[in-house]
Amino acid sequence: MSTELMTILSMLEAVLLVVILTWALTMIAKRLETISDGLGTLGGALATVESQHLRPVGKLVADVNGPLKIIVDTLPVLAGKARLVVRKAQGG
Repeated sequence: MSTELMTILSMLEAVLLVVILTWALTMIAKRLETISDGLGTLGGALATVESQHLRPVGKLVADVNGPLKIIVDTLPVLAGKARLVVRKAQGG
């Protein structure tokens, strides 16, 4: 092969590489835009779920947790009394 042909083929290869990379990056950019739109829609939907469903539940959780805390705080006292009853029942 001649030097001139090798030079032309090398330049053609470089041009082809640039064209293919340009096409690939354009496809990637379009896909990223689609993903971005989907994430925007998902973010809006999640905000709706939070505002309509989760915030009202927050007060209910606090209403339920209050009495449960009283029960949890009382359990060690009850356990101590149960130990005393068991000891007395076993003759101790």
